[in-house]
Amino acid sequence: MTTAAHIPNEAPQGDWADRMEQSVLDAALPLAPRLGWNGRLVRAACKANGLSEGDQDLLMPNGARDLAALLWRRHDAAAMQALAEVDPATLKIRERIARAVSARLEAAAADGEAEKRAAGFMALPTNADLALSLTWDTADGLWRWAGDTATDWNHYSKRVILSGILVPAMTMRLFDGRERAEAFVAARIENVMTFEKWKAGKDFEAPLRRVTDVLSRLRYR
Repeated sequence: MTTAAHIPNEAPQGDWADRMEQSVLDAALPLAPRLGWNGRLVRAACKANGLSEGDQDLLMPNGARDLAALLWRRHDAAAMQALAEVDPATLKIRERIARAVSARLEAAAADGEAEKRAAGFMALPTNADLALSLTWDTADGLWRWAGDTATDWNHYSKRVILSGILVPAMTMRLFDGRERAEAFVAARIENVMTFEKWKAGKDFEAPLRRVTDVLSRLRYR
């Protein structure tokens, strides 16, 4: 599999804010291992790009949260770039998800130490909302690449399950290595597939239909 590569600021088009955000992120990555992921990092990266504190407030009003979101989305883009070289139709569904998750893990691992600092920042309770939102978007993108077109409750359950796999897998990839992370992902996918086989033989809407039927008879005799 082609490893997702680091994507630097390479967009000459677009507005100033888009280009500058990427340039600030580029400056932040080598500084993060020393400074951590915090306001100091944001200020240092902005200063390296000649931005005043006023410019910084306009560009990144949420400080380190905005910077973390930029890095996350850069890794999403890198993963999708790597997956563009793969035809998901040639793979079984479990292989598609394994390939998609692996691409996303490798995209994050490409920024190594900086990503560790960002991951620690995202793990703070005050950033739980941001982490959940970004993880959901990632899960959605990976499922769409895998060919998912569900519009019923399965649309949501698939993304919830994959989100629950992504976060610990990313942590394992950063701190324990690729082999352990991919073994974890394979085991979780196997658990999910076993559950899906069991679920396929069940009619979960039957209780709701029975309740509706009873209420209808009470109402209309």
